[in-house]
Amino acid sequence: MGRYYGKEGCMDILIKQFQAIHWEQVIIACARIGFVLLCAWLGMVILKRVLNRFERRLLVQSNREGEPPSESEKRIETLIRLIRQAALIVLWVTTVLILLKELGVEVGPILASAGIAGIAIGFGAQNLVRDFIAGFFFILENQVRVGDVAIVNSTGGLVEKVNFRTIVLRDLGGVVHIFPNGTVSTLSNLTNDWSAYVFDIGVAYKENTDKVIDVMRRVGSEMKRDDLVGALMLEEPEIFGVDKFDNSAVVIKGRIKTKPIRQWQVGREYLRRIKLAFDDAGIEIPFPHQTLYFGEASKPFEIAILEKLQGGKAPP
Repeated sequence: MGRYYGKEGCMDILIKQFQAIHWEQVIIACARIGFVLLCAWLGMVILKRVLNRFERRLLVQSNREGEPPSESEKRIETLIRLIRQAALIVLWVTTVLILLKELGVEVGPILASAGIAGIAIGFGAQNLVRDFIAGFFFILENQVRVGDVAIVNSTGGLVEKVNFRTIVLRDLGGVVHIFPNGTVSTLSNLTNDWSAYVFDIGVAYKENTDKVIDVMRRVGSEMKRDDLVGALMLEEPEIFGVDKFDNSAVVIKGRIKTKPIRQWQVGREYLRRIKLAFDDAGIEIPFPHQTLYFGEASKPFEIAILEKLQGGKAPP
């Protein structure tokens, strides 16, 4: 019986605790929490639509300004992605703070502690803050985008990621290089708006340079009319003329303007056609020559070898 009464006593305690709950307050709190979560969800939906509309507007504006579609898409994609990340962080931090307040947690001390901790972390994370500020201006000023070919601190490669903190490059050998934005001292973008292939072609000194330039221009014109390669070229090759007199060749310099990242493909095809055209026209592409000279008092090379073989005796 004692055991039975013990259970009855526990049930009485539970019933009293259950009856002591202010269900109106619980329902109101749950409703507020649900409303906050609903507002957060609506905020995400609105944010997504606003960013999509903003992205379309930027694309239209870039097309009006004549920016290549591939370039505008890369820049806008990078910018929208970073804005989305920052907005989602602000949205969810705010939502969590409101939920904590609805659950009865004092948010003031948390914010004060966060502020003090932020100051302490700020002194210890100056490099991190510098990286974020530099990354923001990289995106804002459209200095580099995902898909560009760039040289960062003397290291070249394809830009795979542009974050607020780092720039990630992958070089031709597949090696990934990660640079904190605050440490970037030099940045060269090889594919901003358009690219160029600069070539130096050497011909023999006996060749008529005017004829050589005519052949080079004819090859460039044929390439521009080509359906495959010509679509990658912005204009016919520019032949600057004779650039210098090298040891064994006369060097002619020129440039081909292409769509971004297409300069190497177009340049290789141009050099291939130049070699075939020079062969047909009989134009010599020289290679280094070396002449041995022993002085005026020296005997001919063959006689010196014969004397050595015969023990120093002169040949008959």
